[in-house]
Order: sequence, then C-alpha cells, then structure tokens
Amino acid sequence: MKIAFFSDVHSNFEALKAVLEDIKLYNPDKILCLGDLVGYGASPNEVIELIREKSITTVMGNYDEAVGFKKIVCGCDYKTEEEAMLGGISLSWTSENIKEDNREFLKNLPRKVEFEAEGYKILAVHGSPERTNEYLFEDTSLERFTKFFEENHCHILLCGHTHIPYVKTIKDRFVINAGSVGKPKPEQGKNKFSNDATWVFIEIKPGELTFKIMKVPYDFEKSAGLIEERGLPKLFANLVRGIA
Repeated sequence: MKIAFFSDVHSNFEALKAVLEDIKLYNPDKILCLGDLVGYGASPNEVIELIREKSITTVMGNYDEAVGFKKIVCGCDYKTEEEAMLGGISLSWTSENIKEDNREFLKNLPRKVEFEAEGYKILAVHGSPERTNEYLFEDTSLERFTKFFEENHCHILLCGHTHIPYVKTIKDRFVINAGSVGKPKPEQGKNKFSNDATWVFIEIKPGELTFKIMKVPYDFEKSAGLIEERGLPKLFANLVRGIA
C-alpha cells in the first residue's frame, strides 16, 4: 500500500498545487492531509476548495478549529508578544475573508483518522492524539510517544504542527512528521532556509516499510506577492520566500 500525506498548508495555494502534482507521480492508494489548511497565507478559500474538489481526507488542525469556530486565538505556542500579535492578525484576516461554506467544512473536520494497511494500524492527527495544538518534536520523550502508542494501539503515528519533518523509530513503532507544505520553519541557528514544500511518501509491503520525506520546489514568489497584495504582513511573505 502506498500512502501520501502532508500537513500545514497555511493558505499557500501554489505550494499545495505543486505537492498534489508531485504526489500524482507516485500513484498512492491513499492521500491524507493533517490539517492547518488556513492561516498566514493569502488563499484560504482556494486551498480548501482544492482539498474538497480532490476529496482528500483531512484532519482538523488548530488553525482550522480556530477559523471554523470563530475563536480569537489559534492555540499556537507563541514565544514573543510580536509573534502573538502577528498570529492574531493572521487569524482575524482569515476569518474575515473565508467563505461561510468553507468555514463549515473546517468545523466538520475529524480530529483524528485511523486505518489499517498491510496489518499496521495507523493513526493520523494534527498535533498529538491528546491535543490538536501539542507539538511532537523529534526529541519528545520516549515515554510520551510510548503512551500514545499504548493508548491508541497503533503502530504508526502520523502528525504535523511542528512544520519540521522527521521519521522516528521506537522499537517496532514509528512516528512520522509531515513538515509543512506552505510555511516552512528554519533549522535551528539558521536564518535562511529551504522554502520547498514538504510531503511524506510511505510504502508498506509485507515485512517492509519505506518512508521518504519529499521536497517540492514551487513558485513561492507568486505566493509571497499575493500575501503582500492582499494586505497581510510582509513578514508572512518573507517566510514563504525563505527569509526568517
């Protein structure tokens, strides 16, 4: 079985289109999106409508929840007052500009998706199985990961939210983070970083698992220009350009 999954599109329509075109080349049996369709970028409606058009199974992200239910905060872990202010601007702009049928779509997304593939039970969430906005980084404690595996009786945990992709093996269990399609984060200590869109390809054969983190170049300047054109902060455009 071939599975493609991605996360954290954040209203970046050009990046999403590029990822879906790349995924087509691998002819997967199943495609999943792990949430945060909206926020920060300038194309929330276009992103949601493409996901709906393609009937892609999607998990609710914390931004999807906030916009869907008209919350005033998105549940992000902001480190500074400036980050919190910019997050508020993003949430407010998105909520004001989204179509009501697309808001309804976000409200009705599931918080998790579970399925089996070749004998492996797979659990897909946005943040963690307990909280939509929990960050599961690669260095999260083994006790925390083990708890999730035991409580959910799964072999493979798929997650997003951190915007940093990784594959972590814990004995015969696996945690796979999808990274981000539309809003990459820099590596620690670096100001310049890759602005390629990210998705993950899994191939499951009897007795064999293969995981590949895929990087897809796209027209990021078009996305950045649209962010500026539609009145969002220039910082959001620079994040898309790969300038921290």
